[in-house]
Amino acid sequence: MSETAGRLRVFVSRRLPERVEHLLGERYQVTLNPADTPVDAATLARAMSEYDAVCITILDRVDRDILHVGGRRAGIIANFGVGVDHIDIEAAREAGIAVTNTPGVLTEATADLALTLMLMVARRAGEGERELRAGRWTGWRPTHLMGEGLSGKTLGLVGFGRIAKATAERAHFGFGMEIAYYARREDASGAAEKLQARFQPDLPQLLQTSDIVSLHVPGGTETRHLIDADMIARMRPSGILINTARGDVIDTSALVAALAGGRIAGAGLDVYEGEPHVAPELIALENVVLLPHLGSATRETREQMGMRVLANLDAWFKGEALPDRVA
Repeated sequence: MSETAGRLRVFVSRRLPERVEHLLGERYQVTLNPADTPVDAATLARAMSEYDAVCITILDRVDRDILHVGGRRAGIIANFGVGVDHIDIEAAREAGIAVTNTPGVLTEATADLALTLMLMVARRAGEGERELRAGRWTGWRPTHLMGEGLSGKTLGLVGFGRIAKATAERAHFGFGMEIAYYARREDASGAAEKLQARFQPDLPQLLQTSDIVSLHVPGGTETRHLIDADMIARMRPSGILINTARGDVIDTSALVAALAGGRIAGAGLDVYEGEPHVAPELIALENVVLLPHLGSATRETREQMGMRVLANLDAWFKGEALPDRVA
């Protein structure tokens, strides 16, 4: 890259895979975050004033005040992740700041994790591991921790995008599950036909007729608490709720009440309202599996995400069309 490009300054809010950081350092003057701790709003605002590009993660909130900071220098925010509900997109457009994300590359890993959660909850694997580690296991017995199999069960998908379709493929072809899905419109890609998936335009009906419900919708105001107390009440008492999407899609208090009261059988969560905080009431429950936002956490996927960030930065500084522009 040219000598001019080598002087371009890039701020990175969290540690990235080693190869990604190395390539960034070769091409740009990069400031990394060796402590790998969250940065505050003041730090992000300062970065917008002092750097040509700012690379953030899905836990860095970028509001209007940060985007409209005086003396702003940065022209692009490159997000490491798909969701951009933590960025005020309208304010970015007003300020003329480009925003990019990293779509596509985390589909397979997140679908794998959705199935992991289904299996862990249905087979009570979390309960079993806690029992064994605590020294409470007394040996095999015929009625010990009996769970449910997935074969022949109905998986209801809320949303039918890339990750939902990949999850459905694993569930249908790998475990013999029946597939139903709720979305704004019926699938026209051919994926639903291949999976023999049933379109359900009514969310309550999907919840009532599914053994396992898996959430695959974006975050934001339109989907906040989409799964509230009323929706959870529509689920079967034997139902399982899985969330690898965004934490605020579920009303946590309503979910805790339903799990504690036995109104649904269990839940598997990888994302949380207000994360990294996790409600103590959730942690205290046995019938919920809790993972620390591992959806895309494979070496291959996180590196590919970093490469998408790098590709967007390279395109921006060369004056080319951005591969993954969202604003």
